Amino acid sequence: MPMRERQKIQKVLWSLMRLRSATQADQPTIIRIVRDAQINPLDLDWRRFVVAEDDGRVVGVGQTKSHSDGSRELASIAVIPERRGQGIGGEIIRHLLAKENGDVYLTCRSQLEAYYTRFGFRRIERDAMTPYFRRITRVAGLLMPHVRIIVMTKP
Repeated sequence: MPMRERQKIQKVLWSLMRLRSATQADQPTIIRIVRDAQINPLDLDWRRFVVAEDDGRVVGVGQTKSHSDGSRELASIAVIPERRGQGIGGEIIRHLLAKENGDVYLTCRSQLEAYYTRFGFRRIERDAMTPYFRRITRVAGLLMPHVRIIVMTKP
């Protein structure tokens, strides 16, 4: 599909959709969407989430969270399979980043690096990571040695 047509379709879809703060009632849906996306299912507190809702149905989620070393993380960005590729994840990311001041970090599979680069993130090496991210990449390497996890930051 040509880019211009795709943009028109996305514009129409977004006119019918809304981003909102999650509520406690969204917690089971948040957990299901994150688990279905096979990303980190830990620390999914609905109070930090925004959800993309289409006709009353949650179709995407994302959060920012703080860590004990003072770092802030963009995390748990996930969209239901049938709605992927429609710009929903990007809108969630832009919405969450608009609320942030200072550096924001994220962890992702290495094959997603190009996706997050579009939002101003850049990959960092271990020596530039905060203590939390050095620890989490070490644990991820032990638990999932077949998956290459990277850390990115947006200053």
